[in-house]
Amino acid sequence: MEKPTSTIPLLSGYGSYFETEAIVGAIPKGQNNPQKCPFGLYAEQLSGSAFTMPREKNLRTWLYRILPSVKHGKVVAAPEEAPFLTEGTNLTPERLRWKPLDYSLFEKSTDFIQGLVTVGTQGDPTSRDGVAVHLYVANSSMENKCFFNSDGDWLIVPQEGGLRVQTELGLLPLHPGHIAVIPRGVKFRVELLDEKARGYICEVYTGHFELPDLGLIGSNGLAAPRDFHYPVAYYEEKEVPFTVIQKYGGQLFRFSLDHSPFDVVGWHGNYAPFIYDLSRFCPVNSVLYDHMDPSIFTVLTCKSSVPGLAVVDFVIFPPRWMTQEHTFRPPYFHRNCMTEYMGLIRGIYDAKAEGFVPGGASLHSMMSAHGPDATTFEKASHMELSPSRIGEESLAFMFETSRVLKLTDWALDPKHLDVHYIECWQSLKKLASLSLNKVD
Repeated sequence: MEKPTSTIPLLSGYGSYFETEAIVGAIPKGQNNPQKCPFGLYAEQLSGSAFTMPREKNLRTWLYRILPSVKHGKVVAAPEEAPFLTEGTNLTPERLRWKPLDYSLFEKSTDFIQGLVTVGTQGDPTSRDGVAVHLYVANSSMENKCFFNSDGDWLIVPQEGGLRVQTELGLLPLHPGHIAVIPRGVKFRVELLDEKARGYICEVYTGHFELPDLGLIGSNGLAAPRDFHYPVAYYEEKEVPFTVIQKYGGQLFRFSLDHSPFDVVGWHGNYAPFIYDLSRFCPVNSVLYDHMDPSIFTVLTCKSSVPGLAVVDFVIFPPRWMTQEHTFRPPYFHRNCMTEYMGLIRGIYDAKAEGFVPGGASLHSMMSAHGPDATTFEKASHMELSPSRIGEESLAFMFETSRVLKLTDWALDPKHLDVHYIECWQSLKKLASLSLNKVD
């Protein structure tokens, strides 16, 4: 097939059951796995949940492909494919901030997988429980090579550079300001649309990303199901040597194919990769007083077994109006029972005066005190509280997890850290004058 154009057809509707075929009649009618499939295709089911899950939680897709996935070479260990993709082993409650990931970390041609760097992990992928945070840089496309993750779902947040993500189920365009979720087990390759690319990844071993419940908000607001987009069937029939990289139990493995794995001519189901344009998010906020908790900006969540407690929430801080009266408007000083990893896609974040730059990140771990720096506190304490629009050219996000991240050696290397970060709070002054009102 010819190379895809810049306009890629997509399906819309979060959680929908889709049916799409690149050749009319590729999907069998009336049953999923007939004795002989149309055009001599093979039927293959991809399950994202246990067979016995309740109907509303049951995730599976039927693929109709030229060759089944079972036909591949011997599996071998391949840690060299991504040398900085590792497990975290270090614990610290210190407040941390990182510089943007430097492209010069890799001296040669580097594709999306080779350029992976792990910041921290928690839990055990072999027991399917936990979370990880990674970064990526790339200056070349993946050629005759793809990747799939047996450990969990990946939420990809581009910060610089456009990507074309080719998946088994079709093509997805991905640009800064958008996100993609690639579910466990789905093969994909990343093609660069610009000279280089950089971004963030949140990996969940537990369950899957889903839309949060709206509760008292009602039926509208936050991320709308209609704005999520899925690929249409798109296949290539190529008999070429192909390398497949698999993440399994936190380690990388490799096997070979004699054909392209992107040979799915049609598929139907509810288990598929998707993208979402963050500019479509509809924020809700206080319209009278007080700063609301950041949970009101949740785009996607991965739930735990405890109601109301997420393994991780993906939260964004988009351009929006602030109208609260008699209120300190930036995020308040706080300590909480979640760990907050925050990144900046573009612009200037309103709670930090300087140092937090696009491509950078910060980590405020469980019960570690954090909040606005001294400069922001002083400015916000004396500003005129008229309705104002904030973050006009800014887009920040947060991976908020109930788990304590163990950091990698790379993450704690001073070369990558803003070693002066904690100084931003040291000039906070004692303002209280209590002696005149002291009760004897």
